[in-house]
Amino acid sequence: MRVPFPSMGGSGDARAARRRRRALTAAAAGAAALAVVGVTAAGGAAGATGPAAHSAGRAPSAAKEYFGSVGGQAVYRYTLDDGHGMTVRILTYGGIIQSISAPDRHGREADVVLGFKTLDDYVTYNSPEAGGGVYFGAIVGRYANRIAKGTFTLDGKTYHVPVNNNGNSLHGGTTGFDKKVWSAQVTQGSGSVALKLTSVSPDGDNGYPGTLTSTVTYTLDGSGRLTADYRATTDAPTVVNLTNHTYWNLAGESSGSIDDQQLYLNADHYTPTDSTQIPTGQIATVKGTPMDFTRPTAIGARINSSDPQITTGQGYDLNWVLNGSAAGGKAPAAQAYDPESGRQLTIWTTQPGIQFYSGNFLTGTLVGISGHTYRQDAGFALETQHFPDSPNQPNFPSTVLNPGQVYHQSTTWQLSAH
Repeated sequence: MRVPFPSMGGSGDARAARRRRRALTAAAAGAAALAVVGVTAAGGAAGATGPAAHSAGRAPSAAKEYFGSVGGQAVYRYTLDDGHGMTVRILTYGGIIQSISAPDRHGREADVVLGFKTLDDYVTYNSPEAGGGVYFGAIVGRYANRIAKGTFTLDGKTYHVPVNNNGNSLHGGTTGFDKKVWSAQVTQGSGSVALKLTSVSPDGDNGYPGTLTSTVTYTLDGSGRLTADYRATTDAPTVVNLTNHTYWNLAGESSGSIDDQQLYLNADHYTPTDSTQIPTGQIATVKGTPMDFTRPTAIGARINSSDPQITTGQGYDLNWVLNGSAAGGKAPAAQAYDPESGRQLTIWTTQPGIQFYSGNFLTGTLVGISGHTYRQDAGFALETQHFPDSPNQPNFPSTVLNPGQVYHQSTTWQLSAH
C-alpha cells in the first residue's frame, strides 16, 4: 500500500522560525561542535563508513568486522546487504543501526539515518548520562519511553528505577539496553539475511525485577524491507517495552532539514502529557490539533504551534495511538516521504503505539557519521512501542510480562523510491 503523498506547502515559515531559535545558541553550539570534531576514537572501525558498492541481483549477504571494545568486551559491526542497493550496518553495542544506505528515484544512494562514525562517539554521546541523550539507532529497554518518577508497583511491590529525564525514567534508566554489548548470530534465509542479537538482563538490573532474556532479530530481504523482531522471557513478573530509536532523514543524513518531508500516521488519537512529558491518562482525538497526521503533512508545517503539547517538548515528542488495523500490522502504521529524493518509508508494526519525535534536542553540538553537525531539524524518530508510563496507567495496554509468557513484537521498515 502506498499513501499518495501530495505536494505540501507552508513550511517555509516554520523552517525560518526554527533557524531563528537555533541561532540563539549558535555560539555555544559552534564551540561544542569544534570540541566534538577534535575527539579521536580509539574504538573506530577500520575502513570507510560510506555505502558499499552494489551489483543488481545478488543474494542478500552479511559481513562482520571488528569495531572496537567497551569495558573489555569486543564490539562488532555487521553489514547486511540486500543485493539490490540497500545496506544496513548494525553494531553489537546497543544493537545500534548505524547506517542505512538506500537509493533515491534516480538510483543514487545515501545514508538515510543519523549516526556516529566511531564507537567512542556512541559511548560518549548517545545517552543522557554521556552528554548527548540522542539514542541514535539503539535498542532501548527494558522500558522504552518514560516511567513517571522512576516508580511503579507490580503485584503489590513498589520498584524504583533510575531517573534521567525531568525527574522521570527514560528508555530504561541510566544503564539501559542501548549500552549493552549484545551477542550476535547471522542466519541466511531464502531471499533474506538476518542478524540475531541476544542479551540477558539479571534480576535487579537498573532496578527492574526478574531475569529478562531478550532477542532482537534484524532481517533484511531483497525488497527493501528491514524487520526487527523482539522477543523476551522472564523468570519473575516484570514490565517490558522494547523499541528501536533510529532517526530518519530520507534526503540523506547530511542533507539538512526534514521540515519539508511529509508524514502520515495511521492514528486518530494520541496520549497528551503533562509538563514533564508523562501521559495524563487521557486518550485524545487528533482532529483539529497539530497532532493530526491522518493526511500526509509536512513535518515543519505546524511544528511552531503554540499548543502546549508542542511547546513542552520544543516540537513533536508524543505517543500516537495506532488505529486497530495498523496496531495489528495489517495496514501501515506510518509513512514518510521526501519529495526531493522520492524516497518513501513505510512502517508496519504489531505495537499499539508510535512515538513521533522530531529531533527537538539536536542542538548542533554533535557531529554525525559524515562529518556534518546535526541540528534541531536534522532527523525524526518513529518509535513503535507500548504507551509511555503504562505501568502507572491502568487504562493503557499492559506491559507486564510473567514467567511462562513470551513478549513478542515486530516492526518492519520498507524503503522505496518514487
